[in-house]
Amino acid sequence: MRLEAKPGKKDDPEKFLKGGLAIVEKEPATVTWFAMQFGPSSYGIFDAFPNEEGRETHLSGKVAAALLEKAPQLLARPPEIERVDDLAAKLPS
Repeated sequence: MRLEAKPGKKDDPEKFLKGGLAIVEKEPATVTWFAMQFGPSSYGIFDAFPNEEGRETHLSGKVAAALLEKAPQLLARPPEIERVDDLAAKLPS
């Protein structure tokens, strides 16, 4: 997911994303979660789940709800969630 901050709000998505980590850490099915900054006002989230149930639980959870609620104040456009399926991966053992 990519997030673009509204003009004058470039630091607000960063604060929001950093604050979301504590919530996501309590989600057992969210096995990987990264909040990233691509540029001065461009951010993103990458997360991974062991199954579709885990993904749906996360997408209906507290961080997703808070992001959708705050999006009009923080973001230049609504967040677009892109669902992808993993084809190959290298993970630590």
